[in-house]
Amino acid sequence: MANKLLKTWYHLVVSNFLAIVAVAFATTVLRRGWPFSIDGLAGWLHAQRPVHLATAVILMATVAKLWRARRPRDVYLVEYGCFRPRPCFRAPFATCREHVHLLPYLLADKESLGFAIRLLERSGLGEETCVPYSYHYMPPDRSLDAAREETELVIFSAIDDVFARSTVTPADIDVLIVNCSIFTPTPVFVDMVVNRYKLRAGVQSLNLSGMGCGAGLVAIGLARNLLQVAAPGTHVLTVSTEILSSQYYVGRERAMLLPNCLFRMGAAATILTNSPERARFKLGRIVRTMTAARDADYRCIFQEEDDKGIRGVRLSKDLTATAGNALKRNIVAFGPLVLPVSEQLLVALSLLKRKLLSRRRGGSKVRLYRPDFRTAFEHFCIHAGGRAVIDEVQRGLGLSDEDVEASRMTLHRFGNTSSSLVVYELAYAEAKGRMRKGDRVWMISFGAGFECSCVALECVKPASDADGPWADCIHRYPVQLPDVAI
Repeated sequence: MANKLLKTWYHLVVSNFLAIVAVAFATTVLRRGWPFSIDGLAGWLHAQRPVHLATAVILMATVAKLWRARRPRDVYLVEYGCFRPRPCFRAPFATCREHVHLLPYLLADKESLGFAIRLLERSGLGEETCVPYSYHYMPPDRSLDAAREETELVIFSAIDDVFARSTVTPADIDVLIVNCSIFTPTPVFVDMVVNRYKLRAGVQSLNLSGMGCGAGLVAIGLARNLLQVAAPGTHVLTVSTEILSSQYYVGRERAMLLPNCLFRMGAAATILTNSPERARFKLGRIVRTMTAARDADYRCIFQEEDDKGIRGVRLSKDLTATAGNALKRNIVAFGPLVLPVSEQLLVALSLLKRKLLSRRRGGSKVRLYRPDFRTAFEHFCIHAGGRAVIDEVQRGLGLSDEDVEASRMTLHRFGNTSSSLVVYELAYAEAKGRMRKGDRVWMISFGAGFECSCVALECVKPASDADGPWADCIHRYPVQLPDVAI
């Protein structure tokens, strides 16, 4: 208790150091008197030539205007919307087990069959996760028509939701960004959206693919960069999804069976702008780290054909370790931008201690101070790629079970919806009524390549209701998850 109280006072003093110095200086001035009199200042101004004073004022005004013009504009999140699947799409464990036992290519391989069932039991997914219509057929429908049907369902539902929750209309959209990793039809997704909502001819559109689960935050980062240099009042619509119908793996490779068991249908849409009116969140720092230079990381999530020529996505057994290393590299750049000075000082002192003791035997074993990111954020939205990924991030950052509750509950209710998942987690925090004005949110995503993205948000206006993807089930959460050996 004493250590916790001491640390609290330490953060208070260090974080407000400048304010404390300013108050002390002001107190000294008031006690001793200001050294310069008002009459003296007035006399100095009277002695100057008017043309010199006018030039100085114009110069200062010009410098101030140029500084404001070159300063990047603040970017805001106006609203977000998510696809909420109907109960008819549910895939409970009983259905999954039955389908697994009926798949002919698994019946001939008892080991792969047992692996798929064990993976489902340990995945952290609940009984209400949903898959597209194509997955309910035996064998699954992998046709182009099935993929298009799923695309229109999830994307249009998410966009309808974000427009319904905001006062922005399709006519207000200036830039459109849509991402989906594997399925990329012709015409592409942005063309589907423009056609459906009759966006104006001058809208700028970008279609992202191949980035995996991290593409959602990559799209937000791209939108931020565009809005910082765009005219005031510009609106960007981003849509994140992963279409499952076209990528169901029908082989026996265990590493390629993982996506079948973990991924579920979902989509999220966000509207961003560079005007503070109607804003709900303000975007803060965004940092993206790529580790594709390492061969092991590059092949960690890899689309390829197995030895039978069947295409699928292979997930490496080192995925969690790769994600942890990518996050560490990201934090090296992200941490100094968001952590309070008090935490940064503790990290610096820890590094100095290790350096000073490095000449001694065993000095390199000095444990570095792990910064407490709970001093910088009140909410954490960690990409729930799987139960093991959440565990790895929780251990690495020293977070509590309450800090990762949104991630675990989202995985349980919706499964791994890929690039849209962190938005579902943000919706969970708001649906529980935990978001307050001024609260800070840390979003973390991982994607193929391998890459890690971090986005900081600050709440400007909390949601007025709990409507959204959690509307019909938030009263049941959080739930107790069973302890299983991973």
